[in-house]
Amino acid sequence: MILVFAETWNGQFKKSTFEAVQYASACAKAQGTQALAVVIGPASAPVESLGAHGVHKVLHLHGPEQFETAQYAALLAGVAQELNSSLIVVSGTANGRALMGALSVRAEASAISNVTALPLSYSPLRVVRGAFSSKGIETCESRLPRSVIGLIPNAIGLKDSSDSDAAFEDRKASETARATVLEQQLASGSIALPEADRVVSAGRGMKAPENWGMIEELAKTLGAATACSKPVSDIGWRPHREHVGQTGIQVNPQLYIAIGISGAIQHLAGVSSSKTIVVINSDPEAPFFKAADYGIVGDAFDVVPRLTAAFQKYLN
Repeated sequence: MILVFAETWNGQFKKSTFEAVQYASACAKAQGTQALAVVIGPASAPVESLGAHGVHKVLHLHGPEQFETAQYAALLAGVAQELNSSLIVVSGTANGRALMGALSVRAEASAISNVTALPLSYSPLRVVRGAFSSKGIETCESRLPRSVIGLIPNAIGLKDSSDSDAAFEDRKASETARATVLEQQLASGSIALPEADRVVSAGRGMKAPENWGMIEELAKTLGAATACSKPVSDIGWRPHREHVGQTGIQVNPQLYIAIGISGAIQHLAGVSSSKTIVVINSDPEAPFFKAADYGIVGDAFDVVPRLTAAFQKYLN
C-alpha cells in the first residue's frame, strides 16, 4: 500500500496535492498495489474527487483544525504502520517539508526530499532528486522497508483526471497537538507562488515600489504569480511572501520572467529549476543572462509595457 498525504489549504486541495496523488498512484500501479490518500482536518472540497487522480481509497481523519507538525506526523505514521505501507508521498510545500523529518522518525522510514521523477526502482527504492539548490541532480537509494518521499511541486506536471471513483472512509483522529496556533496571517492573491506555472519577478531595477503596477499588469495578463528579489523584500517594497531565492521561496514554474534583477547566486538558487527563464535588464553584463533561455537588454520601463501589450494582443 502506498500512502499520500493530501494536503489542504483553507479546506481546498492544492495543485501540488493532485500532483502528489498522481505520483503515488503511478508508484502503486508500478508495484501492483493500491494507493491511499489521507486527508487530515477540515476539507470543504469533496475528498472523493481524489479518486479521479488515481487513488483507490480516501481516508479522512477528522479532528485537527490546524496543521501541526508533530500531530500530523503521528497520525500519518499510525496509518502507515497499520497498513504496512512501504512508501509515503508528501508534497514539497512548506508544510510538507516541515512534516518530512518528523514523519520519517515516527514511521521509522528514510526521508528523501526534492524528488523530481518517478522511482528508478522500488526494491531497493532509488529516486532522482535535486541537490545543491537544484544546481545538480543525484540518485538516492533507500534499503529501509519504508520511505518518505517529498515531491517538488511542478516537477512531474498534472495530467488530466479520469472518471474513476475511490472508496471513502471517515475516521475520528486523536488529538495530540503539542503546539497551539495563536495567530495566522494569510497571504492574499489568487495564485500561490510555490505552485505557479508562470512567475513574473522584479528587483531593485524597478527603482520604487509605486512602479510595481506594470509588473502586476504583466502577471495578470499571463495568469502568473508575482515575486521579487531579497533586497526588494528587505527594504519593504514587496511582502516577504514574494521573496524568491535560496533564503526565500524556491519555485519551479514553466516560465520565470526576471525584470531588473541582477542574478546573484542566492536568487538563482531559488529559480534554477524553472523550465524557461526570461531576463529583462538594462545591464548587458548582468549575471542573470548566463542562466537565461531568453534575454532582453533594455530599460524595463520601456520593455515591460510593450511586452504586456504584445501578450494582450496575442492572448485576446
